[in-house]
Amino acid sequence: MHLKEGNQSKHSIPGECLIVYRIKCCITINSASFRLQHCVTDGTKNMKKNKLTLLRLLAMCIQVFLPGKALLAQVFINNPHDSTYYVTKPELITTRFYFSQKYTAFALRAPKDAQDLKYRPNTNLNMGVGASYRNITLNLAYGFDFLNNEPEKGKTKLLDLQVHSYPKNWSIDFYGQFYKGYYLSPRGFAANSPASFYLRPDAGVHLFGLAVYYVFNPNKFSYRAATLQTEWQKKSAGSFLFGGEAHYGMIKSDSSMVPGNLEANYPQEGINNVRFFSFGPGFGYAYTLVMQQHYFITGSLSLNLNLGFSTETDRVHINNNVYTVPISTYRFSGGYNSSNWHISATWTGNSLPVQGASSPNNYLLQTGMVQLKFGKKIMPGQRLKKRLSFLDRTAN
Repeated sequence: MHLKEGNQSKHSIPGECLIVYRIKCCITINSASFRLQHCVTDGTKNMKKNKLTLLRLLAMCIQVFLPGKALLAQVFINNPHDSTYYVTKPELITTRFYFSQKYTAFALRAPKDAQDLKYRPNTNLNMGVGASYRNITLNLAYGFDFLNNEPEKGKTKLLDLQVHSYPKNWSIDFYGQFYKGYYLSPRGFAANSPASFYLRPDAGVHLFGLAVYYVFNPNKFSYRAATLQTEWQKKSAGSFLFGGEAHYGMIKSDSSMVPGNLEANYPQEGINNVRFFSFGPGFGYAYTLVMQQHYFITGSLSLNLNLGFSTETDRVHINNNVYTVPISTYRFSGGYNSSNWHISATWTGNSLPVQGASSPNNYLLQTGMVQLKFGKKIMPGQRLKKRLSFLDRTAN
């Protein structure tokens, strides 16, 4: 079951949050401000002794980076934009019917004369409906059996949280993922027969990540138009991005991740646990190409140079490593958008290499989500407007 709850503050952050459990049913509500409020509350409880220091640091940051302006006002309040480039219609309800699939895969990189070990989860394709109003989005989805019938790939148990938030000047992505149960791709590789998959029900991945980027051209470029369709990009525009990312994760299994009949060919022989943490600055660029005001193609790519720390463990040894590695985060979308109808396909993901002590570039994690959605933007009736009036008050 996917569940998402939230409560909007006076100046809330548009975004998307999704918790998935076994990809069976999902309820999502976009409310990044709720999560930020709770993070601040929890942090305050844990750091009462450092309250004065934190306030001084906050004041210093405001003076250095935003002289003469309030930081919260800069982040949360939507300043006027160029309406000839994109249009915002907050009074409309954006409805959608969609298909979606998420994944977190990992690979053990091989020497040049061998094949990479590519482990994939058997996640479901979901079908659902949803709606957005103001800064709130509600989605309901279910992994119907007629869309998912691949028992030969084994079973994957998972808990998958993703938050994608798009304040006017920012792009914020957070994910927390717990996967257990993988199969080796392609079919027949390391398996007992060419017609079956090599299954690892004991293999699992725990992964947390945060990526924050500043959007330099929010007056002409809209992330929300490309991803949520709550805005409408009418003219081509792009923006440079600058920010940073941090990742913490673990790949583990009960025995060696390398199949027994292949261990002699891989430097990761015997390793059954890998932990890592990496962080670093990054830059990127996002651009939306608009044709005839309605058809659009959006591409976004950011590159980071991260400093990483890893630990590899087998039954006897523990080996640590410090490394630098490039990381990429990407978004692609395309479709049709207008003041009435919208249809689009989106693909969001990242590639996260991890270097252990056994060999360079010996692990690669890939996470992502693919969506196909279409729907209509409608004006709520008077009766529904009264029920939504509390959202209008919080937005204003």
